[in-house]
Amino acid sequence: MDLKTILQPYNPWLDDGTEAFRHLPVFHRPIFETLWNDLERIPQMLSITGPRRIGKSTLLLQIIERLYNNGVDPHRLVYYSFDDPILALPRTDIADFFGTLMQMAKDRNDNTATYFFFDEIQRLENWELYLKKYYDLKYPIKVVISGSASSPIFKKSRESLLGRVKDYHLLPFSFREFALYRLKESRMSASIQLISGFGSEIKLGFGVPPLELKTKLPEIVNQSEFRESIDTLLSIYFFSGGFPETWQFDNSTDRLDYLYDNHVKKVIYEDLVLAAEFRKPEMLKQFYVSLLEKPGTEVSIKSLSNEIGISSQQIEKYFPLLEMTDLVYRLPKFRRSPVRVRGGSFKCYLVDLALRNAVLRVPEDVFSDDSVQGLYAENLVFLALRKWEGILQLDYYREKNVEVDFIVHTSPRTFLPVEVKYRNSITSSDFNPLKSFLNRFGKKENRFAIMVTKKWDDLKMNEQQNTFMVPLPLFLLMFD
Repeated sequence: MDLKTILQPYNPWLDDGTEAFRHLPVFHRPIFETLWNDLERIPQMLSITGPRRIGKSTLLLQIIERLYNNGVDPHRLVYYSFDDPILALPRTDIADFFGTLMQMAKDRNDNTATYFFFDEIQRLENWELYLKKYYDLKYPIKVVISGSASSPIFKKSRESLLGRVKDYHLLPFSFREFALYRLKESRMSASIQLISGFGSEIKLGFGVPPLELKTKLPEIVNQSEFRESIDTLLSIYFFSGGFPETWQFDNSTDRLDYLYDNHVKKVIYEDLVLAAEFRKPEMLKQFYVSLLEKPGTEVSIKSLSNEIGISSQQIEKYFPLLEMTDLVYRLPKFRRSPVRVRGGSFKCYLVDLALRNAVLRVPEDVFSDDSVQGLYAENLVFLALRKWEGILQLDYYREKNVEVDFIVHTSPRTFLPVEVKYRNSITSSDFNPLKSFLNRFGKKENRFAIMVTKKWDDLKMNEQQNTFMVPLPLFLLMFD
């Protein structure tokens, strides 16, 4: 097997590094720096998963670009994608191919690591056994792999490398990332970074120092130009979502078709049919569509079964698969203890609202409807909250006539209630659910809530209600 011939098309920096990286985006997602630091800092292999067409390959190539620019020998930077059709040829000996790659690193005899970047590795059968072998033999290698989260098989294989690999899950662009990308050449970009830093401080302490609120947020937050720019971007994001490849489409129909074909149809009709051996994928699609219609609505397995005509047993089977493939997330009902019990009511949210738009063929003008805006706002707040590091649990509260959208378990028996009121005016009664929850479960020294609103002028610490009021765009810049 001529290894050089196979690798050459994937490694153009061996000929001309400047030309090889010319088409790479200059913009780096925040996860880039985390990956870069861990690549140099820890001995484990790095694994990047995520939905299809989300930028995993771009991330690998951007890391290679920085290594190249930092003076690493180009021959020590090896990229290969395992969707290469040559691997399907009868004459291809996979074990020999992999062994030759690893031996190439060992034969250098200078204890300097060779960096291997393996893309779409889930396409290689028993890939985890190959990596485990050479990692345990302590070959002079640094390995970064990527694979689609829409492959349940990939998740199971990765589990066999426990302790040898560190996982990173890449999701669609958050609104904050989308704003940074769109404003990357604007002075507003630096302000967004400052706002995000302030949000990080709040998350660390899970509380807001009221007297510091106005002084810590940059002055630009109060400027009409900034507010109008961010509001415009949020309107675009509501419809376009966080899948970067779709932003190049001028025609909304083309964008919706692309999303449906690549992120719904292929996952349900190809990946899950293969992994779970479904005979009736149409039934799974019907179930998924039912969840798309009203994200954030409380449901139960029994009520879903009666509504869509699919047995409770089938629904119990479908949910983990949809969650595993990043199509939908389930939010449980509040319990004081973070220990979960099976069954009961729950809510569902979507990994990206653009998928809802694509499947249900939602037109852009629907976003003038306040109720639709409210659904989308609540979904975005959920996506931001579920990324908070260090929390024990995220759920929702509903007892009798009192409902709070989200309860963040910040520590044992310590809760941060979050309510979304995406409307033009806020009344005193809107605080009642938060007040009721705090009176029942809040600790005296940490009785505090967040209300996410629509208008920028709502921004304040309402000390009378013990509630930090923050407009949705600012909330997403701070916490997403």
